[in-house]
Amino acid sequence: MALPNKPKGELKAVRDPEVEEREVDILVVGGGMAACGTAFELKKWMSDDQSVLLVDKAAMERSGAVAQGLSAINTYIGSNSPDDYVRMVRNDLMGIVREDLIFDLGCHVDDSVHLFEEWGLPIWKKSEDGKNLDGKKGQKMGTLKGGATPVRTGKWQIMINGESYKRIVAEAAKLALGEDNILERVFIVELLLDKKNENQIAGAIGISVRENKVYLIKCKTMMVACGGAVNIYQPRSVGEGKGRAWYPVWNSGSTYYLCMKVGAELSMMENRFTPARFKDGYGPVGAWFLLFKAKALNGLGENYVGSAAAKAELENYAPYGTAAITPTCLRNHLMLFEMKAGRGPIIMDTVTALAEIGKTMDKKELKHLESEAWEDFLDMTCGQANLWCATNTEPEKKNSEIMPTEPYLLGSHSGCCGLWTSGPDYDWVPDAYKWGHNGKVYNRMTTVVGLFTSGDGVGCSGHKFSSGSHAEGRMAAKSMVRFVRDNKDYKPEVAISAKEAVDIAYKPVRTYLDNAAYTTADDINPAYMKPNGMMYRMMKATHEYGAGTATYYLTTSKNLEIVMELLQTMREDCEKLAAGDLHELMRAWEILHRIWTVESHLRHIQFRKETRYPGFYYQADYPQQDDANWFCFTNSKFDPKSQKWDTFKRDYIKIIPD
Repeated sequence: MALPNKPKGELKAVRDPEVEEREVDILVVGGGMAACGTAFELKKWMSDDQSVLLVDKAAMERSGAVAQGLSAINTYIGSNSPDDYVRMVRNDLMGIVREDLIFDLGCHVDDSVHLFEEWGLPIWKKSEDGKNLDGKKGQKMGTLKGGATPVRTGKWQIMINGESYKRIVAEAAKLALGEDNILERVFIVELLLDKKNENQIAGAIGISVRENKVYLIKCKTMMVACGGAVNIYQPRSVGEGKGRAWYPVWNSGSTYYLCMKVGAELSMMENRFTPARFKDGYGPVGAWFLLFKAKALNGLGENYVGSAAAKAELENYAPYGTAAITPTCLRNHLMLFEMKAGRGPIIMDTVTALAEIGKTMDKKELKHLESEAWEDFLDMTCGQANLWCATNTEPEKKNSEIMPTEPYLLGSHSGCCGLWTSGPDYDWVPDAYKWGHNGKVYNRMTTVVGLFTSGDGVGCSGHKFSSGSHAEGRMAAKSMVRFVRDNKDYKPEVAISAKEAVDIAYKPVRTYLDNAAYTTADDINPAYMKPNGMMYRMMKATHEYGAGTATYYLTTSKNLEIVMELLQTMREDCEKLAAGDLHELMRAWEILHRIWTVESHLRHIQFRKETRYPGFYYQADYPQQDDANWFCFTNSKFDPKSQKWDTFKRDYIKIIPD
């Protein structure tokens, strides 16, 4: 169970916290949709003598990207085919994806959606006369599994009443796994390799964020799914709103940091997501484009997407730019193209969209439509609804600006950075795409033996979203149980003691306690620095040199050299991070995770000598796509023994025909 928040202030950290050692067969790190999928699935396949523990930095009911709720499930195959799903993802991610992973997911994702509905998630349905029915009205039409027709906002998306989406999914996960097998408010900060087998996972170090306590956990296999990375670039909002972001602010790149530090291979880390969202509030635009059929206009009131200039610009990026569906990054590129030409800002024409739909409705139906326009935000981004109120914005009377955000790193949305993981053991999957241990293939295992991932952690295969992440977590669960069964004689051993685990986890606390009395200002000290100051340093460096919003997402080879040098210095200075309370201790570890993660991202941009994702970032020295030399995966590996990086190419293999 989660420990409650402290009623007044944060709990002061102590020099010598309590230590708890655990040993389990299966360790699940994370509490979002992917981890909930794993938790739900595990017990169905585990034997009675196998043990499991899930560790979440937050409380599972409101953990992860779905914490605030959602208004749509963005991946539901339904009457579509997994082949078409692969084609859609491949096109949106500019051609380079792991088709085995995507097809595999497409075969399983609907089962998770059917479970969500079974657990109580209201899914919108079409009535017999073609009207949209939400809430309880939709439930009267039956279930998706039973043949009811969902309300689609696009080919792959279905509408839901999703404010409590995560609570529903978390409840099922907790009931399946059992409360005794869950640790909440515990942050895993480092992973540990086996003492005798240098490329095999054996355990983890964690810190409680509610009490002075360190955990040393040994395991035979582990699944890491802690989401992507946010706040690695300076948000557009400053001052009071500096923490305003589209992606959950607690996602600190831990998935990537934890796995890369023990030698797991990363892939496509240059890919980032800079979503177009309602300006300042970060409200979602998908339902407005797809359900309400709103159009984006430039500052001159023109529908720029359909202009001759836009079409000519997209032809520079054929075949993706000329495809039936324009990839997400190129839609961003067109927005930036307009703004740089002085035709900004970009406007979401909500007034016309609602007026057009309203022509076919009576007063009651029109009122319900207006409530849906607000609910799109109230289900998932309450701050945008607050901003509309604060700016006297009624969407049926006043349009709103949209704008690309600061960059995020993720592998489950319209992005594909992450870990190089094994695909399923089917004969059609190339040998280069599947591997395992002792001659057996384990689906969704990283290049470290026994270390699995899912959701944002699996690279080269975006467009999973919430349902796909849950399904992928379930797929990983089955592989992990089989791994434990196949290696029942394996006894994990780690190279450090419980005392050494505390030395690692509580180093920022001891640095603070040893030096805090030297100055009267707690956050100004020649012997240490606080995580807040390091956050500003990192964001300034990536913002200005690493293709942030300051430069319209543009960087150069020289800028990348500068930012890499700055990040190297930051990693060295992190040895002097200081934390006086448990919240600061968590922040200290989060900023370290973020620095390593964004460094891996920029190393990949530096390595790939082309601009593969215009609209997400631009490499000024290599402004075009170069399929002749770079139609491949770019991978990297940090060697934990030599403490050195290696960046290299891996072949793209096409499986599904056009």
